[in-house]
Amino acid sequence: MISGWISPLKLRQLGIMGMNRRNISYISRYNPRHRYPLVDNKLKTKVVAQKARLRVPDLLHVVETQHDIESIQTQLRDLNEFVIKPARGSGGKGILVIVGRDGDNYIKSSGAHLTLHDIKRHVTNILSGLHSLGGRPDVVIIEGLVKISPYFSAISYEGVPDIRLIVFKGYPVMGMLRLATHASDGKANLHQGAVGVGIDIATGRSVAAVKHNQLVTHHPDTGESLQNLSVPDWKTMLLLASRCYEVTGLGYLGCDIVVDATKGPLLLELNARPGLSIQIANNQGLLPRLRHVEGLDDHYLTVEDRVEYAIAHFQHFGGDRAPSVITPLEGEPA
Repeated sequence: MISGWISPLKLRQLGIMGMNRRNISYISRYNPRHRYPLVDNKLKTKVVAQKARLRVPDLLHVVETQHDIESIQTQLRDLNEFVIKPARGSGGKGILVIVGRDGDNYIKSSGAHLTLHDIKRHVTNILSGLHSLGGRPDVVIIEGLVKISPYFSAISYEGVPDIRLIVFKGYPVMGMLRLATHASDGKANLHQGAVGVGIDIATGRSVAAVKHNQLVTHHPDTGESLQNLSVPDWKTMLLLASRCYEVTGLGYLGCDIVVDATKGPLLLELNARPGLSIQIANNQGLLPRLRHVEGLDDHYLTVEDRVEYAIAHFQHFGGDRAPSVITPLEGEPA
């Protein structure tokens, strides 16, 4: 393992991509600005995904104005489990996960109790833009709660894990399983304290795990080993992520997928600016894989062809570990 502060030359040798290169060489070059609203707005993402017949968590309600808050008690009356999130939020900000009821109170995944007044205040904050990109007025989405797959119940804490896949020009090039922790308040976001587990594109098996940019071997709350994991329905997830290339028209994309206990893989969110900590979790840099895809002449390949190609060419073979502390990655939303 390479740790501590290292030089830009060493970063290049490892194939590690920093924020500037990501922003200039890949996001600006391959993501048309007019397509951003499809992924920056979770409601628009859900609509376009449903039109493309991609499976997503159930949309229960939408709150668009302050006046609509007065009817939220009626909307939530028969719901014991649900998720409230801002349409334009990022990095897990503003997401409220309710897993049960205790009389008139709502129970968070952490076990904390909230009143209806707390819920209304949270919705008001979302509408005001407190959690949105640029602080713009927002819309509130209320979704059905994804039921955690039994496979993940022992390795995630107080929340449902998700799978982040980086898709470049339709090819899934790198993957990571994100596990909720007590520190992350049940959310699968690395900068809030979740654990990222690098996943081999070819096999769906775990490569390494990271928390706050430091390599770990066990979940900090459950104590379960994060080594030798194998993600179920892996190829289904690769196909789902690859399809998002045509659906969004974005060349460099982060696809977040959850696995429901009964419904299987569901597309949760899309991100036009996916974070870079996935490289640490995989102990490999993104640049060699991105450049490999840039060198291909394959404009007519199907989704299935692209996934098969990725499986054949992006298998993890070990080698040097990525740095445990990398300056260009710090502060990256994941």
